[in-house]
Amino acid sequence: MATIFGTKDKVSGKVIHIAEKEILPNPHQPRRTFDETELSFLAESIRQNGILQPLSVRRVNGSYELISGERRLRAARLAGLTEVPCIVVNVTERNSAVLALVENIQRQDLSCFEEAFAIEKLIDFYGMTQEDAAIRLGKAQSTIANKLRLLKLSPAEMERITENGLTERHARALLKLRTQEQRELAIERIIKGGMNVERTEAMIEQILGTEREKESLKKRSVVFGGDVRLFVNSINRAIETMQAAGIDAVSEKIKSDDCIEYRIVIPIRKG
Repeated sequence: MATIFGTKDKVSGKVIHIAEKEILPNPHQPRRTFDETELSFLAESIRQNGILQPLSVRRVNGSYELISGERRLRAARLAGLTEVPCIVVNVTERNSAVLALVENIQRQDLSCFEEAFAIEKLIDFYGMTQEDAAIRLGKAQSTIANKLRLLKLSPAEMERITENGLTERHARALLKLRTQEQRELAIERIIKGGMNVERTEAMIEQILGTEREKESLKKRSVVFGGDVRLFVNSINRAIETMQAAGIDAVSEKIKSDDCIEYRIVIPIRKG
């Protein structure tokens, strides 16, 4: 069927059939990966039943740009369709991008990172606040904030988490670790050990406990390790305290090139 162009009143909002080759991809599509097996199943369903839900498109420079329905379009091409049913929507580029992002974010099969990137784009590129995005997506603002925190992970970490089927809760647990080296080692242990979220959180708490202990020792070493005179003064005060209490304690200091040795004698009272 030939491409239909007409006035807004005649075409916009109506279902028409458009040649699939005339439909341009949406540059704001948040989905980065498409499961080939799922596309094959969808293509077979389309062969048997057709496309039940039309795609949404808008006019762009004598052609059409996809707003939503990327999976259906790809599956239709696999199924050998040359035309697909579409609804032509009269929207600006900005609104088209927002619609595409919102439609994809609301789907359940986006990865947690694809969803986070899409939310970030809504907020940064289109001037929304986290509250605006939460209202538009029907989510709590705390949920939006937690999604965005996932973007603190490196691209390599995101890739390993996604490839190995780890969940968003795994990813959020890993954010507690401060360095990339710690996170990479933790991801390796999670994958090799087949750890669920509970075991992952327990492992990370163990790592954090070890780090806190190291930090505490480091702080103590900063306080005392910088000047050995603090220790020497402590020894001298201890000797003076014993002498003031009537104990004939004495100390002998032997200094060499690499150390100071103290010999302390405390008499044992008899009787």
